[in-house]
Amino acid sequence: MFRIFGPPGTGKTTKLLDMVDRSLGDGIPPQKIAFLAFTRKAAHEARDRAADRFNLDAKTELPYFRTLHSLAYRLLAVKDTQMMRKENYAELSKAIGFILSGADTITEEEDVKQTVDHPILSLINLARLKCQSLRQTYDESDIEETWLEVNYVDEGYRAYKEEEELLDFTDLLELFLAEIPLICPKFELCFLDEAQDLSPLQWKIAKAIDKQSKKFYVAGDDDQAIYKWAGAQVSQFINLEGGSEVLSQSYRIPRQVHALAERIAERINNRFPKKYLPKNEEGSVEYINGIEQVDMGDGEWLVMAQANYMLSPVVEELKRMGYLFERNGYRSISDRISLAVNGWEQLRNGKAVTYESAKAIYSYMSGNGNRIARGKKILRLDHEDTVTLTELQEKHGLLVGKELIWHEALDRLPDTDKVYITSILRSGEKFNAQPRIKLSTIHGTKGGEADNVVLFTDLSPAATRHTDQDDLHRLFYVGMTRTITNLFVVEAENYDRSYLL
Repeated sequence: MFRIFGPPGTGKTTKLLDMVDRSLGDGIPPQKIAFLAFTRKAAHEARDRAADRFNLDAKTELPYFRTLHSLAYRLLAVKDTQMMRKENYAELSKAIGFILSGADTITEEEDVKQTVDHPILSLINLARLKCQSLRQTYDESDIEETWLEVNYVDEGYRAYKEEEELLDFTDLLELFLAEIPLICPKFELCFLDEAQDLSPLQWKIAKAIDKQSKKFYVAGDDDQAIYKWAGAQVSQFINLEGGSEVLSQSYRIPRQVHALAERIAERINNRFPKKYLPKNEEGSVEYINGIEQVDMGDGEWLVMAQANYMLSPVVEELKRMGYLFERNGYRSISDRISLAVNGWEQLRNGKAVTYESAKAIYSYMSGNGNRIARGKKILRLDHEDTVTLTELQEKHGLLVGKELIWHEALDRLPDTDKVYITSILRSGEKFNAQPRIKLSTIHGTKGGEADNVVLFTDLSPAATRHTDQDDLHRLFYVGMTRTITNLFVVEAENYDRSYLL
């Protein structure tokens, strides 16, 4: 295997995609190239780029641009009916007298997903990904359930799957590993992205595929390995035998942020030593005591904290300032409310609205005869239809007109939402625009970037008890290296519960 180390913003994925392009340009058949990514989005980005450039059919001529799980699903010829589903977990719960929930779902051949939200099931899965005993994994965890409970669920879970002839997410990988010599194609080239996030089980699969391939390139950055809790084992990437290349120029990180990030990286004990250059811009690093000290009136912003609960005060402050934002992928004003408010203002201005907008409007209007005629609460429209204010009045029971502005017409909107929306409009924010401010845990932002980054240095009680400081160093390194221009470091109130930059 040949390693490509890609520090933040150095274009690691672009490097791999360029190598794919050159390989195709050199005449290597596309069916002989595999591009394995950690996420479906990344795999499809590589596939679609290659397809567009060389006029290929993405699905049929580039069949091995996938995640590891999707590759396993395809080559094993697994059927949807063979996978554990939500109803199976419910049935298992009833059988063993233990409330469990979860689902392994396959929406299409290329998209294998897992949802397991019970701590015991998660622990069982983690042990298998780490290729170690359940007892060892239990002893290393802080799970509240007793060992007797964990062992009981594990035995019942395995027995149920065997009896019903069903597979879960990790079964798919384990079966694939055993069958690789028989079913895996012999690739001319294989690329594996985000290698620092692979678990021991996934590393075994990668090494087995390597034996089937003439050339195998793995790319990643050990300094950005922040998924140890999910089974990732970065030491496998660091200690991998073979040649290596370090991408040496960041196109994202300015000089001041780079200097701070390098100091943090040097605290990591278990790492591959590497240096890279910042972009030719100064940037800034500013230390502040709270979010209220930052003017967020313009530009793109990314606000991060180690734990999700630490963002709750930020939410209240941003609402007070009248800023639209997104938290963990959800807008601060729901899409339904946006449809209703924007839709009503469109109607007042003489424009037609969609079926979905009309339904949203009606859902926030009283159906007691003051806003909508009795019996007309549910609109009878086709989804592709549009409708005007006059048509709503004449055919669909609307009793009010354009004399009412949105907060008068939509009388069932909660008062807190009315106040917040009014504040947004007064601040000059575009109510229906994509939020330019995003809030997330540091884990949730890996791979993202923004002109302006706000990084909280508070630590949760669990993080302060963490024995492996390398994990914390890597986490905050990832956080600060999302910065394109300005980094604002929010210092913790409690010195004993802070990460010291």
